[in-house]
Amino acid sequence: MPRHVRDAKLSSREARNRLKVQGKPHWRLIEPGLHLGYRRLANKPGTWCVRRYVGQQTYTVETIKDSVADDYGEADGKTILSFNQAQKEALKHKPKAGPLTVQQAVEDYLRHLEARSNTYDAGRRAQAFIFPQLGKEKVEALTTARLRKWQNELANAPRRRRTREGEPQQYLKPDNSEEGRRRRRSSANRVLTTLKAALNHAWREGHVASDIEWRRVRPFPGTVSARARYLTMQEAQRLINASGGEFRSLVEAALATGCRYSELARLTVSDFNADAGTLHIRKSKSGKPRHVVLTDEGTALFRRLAAGRAGSELFLRAPRGGPWLASCQERPMRLACKRARITPAVGFHTLRHTWASHAVMNGAPLMIVARNLGHADTRMVEKHYGHLAPSYISDAIRAGAPRFGFQPNKKVATLWGRHHDR
Repeated sequence: MPRHVRDAKLSSREARNRLKVQGKPHWRLIEPGLHLGYRRLANKPGTWCVRRYVGQQTYTVETIKDSVADDYGEADGKTILSFNQAQKEALKHKPKAGPLTVQQAVEDYLRHLEARSNTYDAGRRAQAFIFPQLGKEKVEALTTARLRKWQNELANAPRRRRTREGEPQQYLKPDNSEEGRRRRRSSANRVLTTLKAALNHAWREGHVASDIEWRRVRPFPGTVSARARYLTMQEAQRLINASGGEFRSLVEAALATGCRYSELARLTVSDFNADAGTLHIRKSKSGKPRHVVLTDEGTALFRRLAAGRAGSELFLRAPRGGPWLASCQERPMRLACKRARITPAVGFHTLRHTWASHAVMNGAPLMIVARNLGHADTRMVEKHYGHLAPSYISDAIRAGAPRFGFQPNKKVATLWGRHHDR
């Protein structure tokens, strides 16, 4: 028989008496695929139960019959069981299938998140970068060295090109510039965040005994992105004029709200409150609904788009009448940037940055901007847009710093300029 495991919450009756009375057991992993649980009951001894993995991401839970925990009486190994004796009984219920794989752990984590947040991005990252390399490996067998190797390979891989389903994955030409390497490391960090969140969820649920192997793996440093690109008012107007039909409405809605593409694509007419001048975002990236406050211009735009339409209809429809699906905005955005002479071309998400940047530059408090964007606090807004905010520091410097009366010397020619023109 293997040695007994220890648990600070379950090993002694004193520790168990401090646990909350609840119907859900407090679980402890005994060996891969096998857990011992303790149910704390009110005013009577608790009971022991066993959770056993039976394959296909399924577990069975059985109570250890004809016995209770030694909460009030001395353990006898038969009707009253100590923590160690309950372990011995649990080991008689061997799991029918192997322990959890990385893919099973990630899928379980995504299902856990579905009710609270949008898992589309995390699911795509898992399909592309986690399952092919790590999906079949057992979570219990993961090592720090293996995870670091995967992390480095991810950071060194070229950017993926959009490829038809069923065809071999295509890649863009590697960008070995400093910015290109920063972007790849930043992308690798986002994938690592998804993987570690899934593995931590598996650990908290008692599917694995320790989280130390992936806790040692750190994200790449120095990947903080450059300041968010935003459009000037003139560029934004040119982009609107260069967009046509349904895509123009989508662009105008993004500039008027700062909403993400996925949030705009899900909007229905009933989400618009013309009296309050707000939009109700029912499902956001964080999973929390919010109300977006519109300007008079934005309210007029959505009132026009809502005219004569049923509340259940989608506010913004794709050119063929259906919903805007994932990546459907990319091609019309490229074409609109080309027509509007916006170089380099920007992605659709830049319209969110544009709304936020101009709101901050016009003096909107960072917390208000954060709330409209759907952030829990101002950290992300400060990171990307804080330098644009008028502040007492910048006002004081511009008012009190010395001026030296610099004047261009018309008698001196700029040699660099002459060489540069040749």
